[in-house]
Amino acid sequence: MNITSNSQRSGFSQERLGRLSKVLEGYVERGEVSGIITLVHRHGELAHGDTIGWQDKEAGLPIRRDTIVRLASMTKPIIVVAALTLVEEGKLRLFDPVDKWLPELGNRVVMRDPDGPPEDVYPSPRSITLDDLLTYRPGIGWGKSRLGPSLLALTAAPIADVLRIPNAEQLSPDTWMARIGELPLVYEPGARWLYHTASDILGILMTRVTGKPLEAVLQERVLGPLGMVDTSFVVPPEKRNRFSVLYGPAPEGGLAVLDHPQTTGWAEPPLFASGGGGLVSSADDYLRFARMLLGKGVLDGVRVLSRKTVEVMTTDYLTPEQHTHATFAMSTNEMWANRGFGYGVQVLTKQTGLGPSVGTFGWPGGLGTAWYVDPREDLVALILLQHQNAIVAADWRSKIGDDFLTLMYQAIDD
Repeated sequence: MNITSNSQRSGFSQERLGRLSKVLEGYVERGEVSGIITLVHRHGELAHGDTIGWQDKEAGLPIRRDTIVRLASMTKPIIVVAALTLVEEGKLRLFDPVDKWLPELGNRVVMRDPDGPPEDVYPSPRSITLDDLLTYRPGIGWGKSRLGPSLLALTAAPIADVLRIPNAEQLSPDTWMARIGELPLVYEPGARWLYHTASDILGILMTRVTGKPLEAVLQERVLGPLGMVDTSFVVPPEKRNRFSVLYGPAPEGGLAVLDHPQTTGWAEPPLFASGGGGLVSSADDYLRFARMLLGKGVLDGVRVLSRKTVEVMTTDYLTPEQHTHATFAMSTNEMWANRGFGYGVQVLTKQTGLGPSVGTFGWPGGLGTAWYVDPREDLVALILLQHQNAIVAADWRSKIGDDFLTLMYQAIDD
């Protein structure tokens, strides 16, 4: 199904947007993905949307605009926004050590060689701050190091299950935090961008500051005010019929089912609600979140963050030296060549091809979800798949991501 605005206020050529739909339909017809949802919002109105293919291919259930998807790492920016509301209330400070709330992170030691023995350490020159966590520079996280396998095994269920992470441990938040506290830092705080772990730490930090479960914190500070009714760490029985099957590439070709609504790990509240990748959501829910950030913190008269806080969130904080590091083992050294990182979002620092403007921000999810906020074009765009391996190491592995952006931007007609 195609949703297209009849108004010309969006500044798109409807004829050219038709090219986008046709190309995306090809991915489903060729069996590369099962289903696709897209939404494009510009100049205050929904300009275009597609629902192509299947929510459950085997059962013949079409994908719908209200289909619920696993956000994976698109959880991270929501966690960051909630943390920033605590900063705005004076309950946290950006550059204060977090040891008060997270004593497990106190008195850290740092490995002399990230690839060397974890026992060969020296005292950290300073404490870990909230700013370090928000920029993914606390000194510990996913990346190329001797601790890599140990940190990967600390990925929480159910995201660990669908990613097929070997030896994943099922731990409560406090036990998980204690385990992190037993590990040395890979780098000094602030020295290197490392993935994922900081987001889970942020979630625990907020529960300790507020004295509430993470889902309650998010509901009170982000989800409730924005009317994000389908965003949660669990899919209740009454919504299970809207939950997409998760697919991945089958060894013999075609698609393999990795998670099914009838047997999903998202059926029950998790032991550890992962701020790094645990949420599910819908296209319209996440569109509201993205539009709030495009609106400098406000949506439909409801202010979640101040304009200045959104500006802080969407500024590149990587140093010139940090821009030269690939971070992920499967990435090239070009990972940060044309983009930087703010608080929980990447920020485009150089125009590359026919696509987003400089200043565009967002962050994808490893199960095939991505969103883009382009302030220069007053535009928000989402593309939601449920296909592992479509995005790897924050980059589209499938050409569908590049095609989505190219064919959307070529349709701008004002």
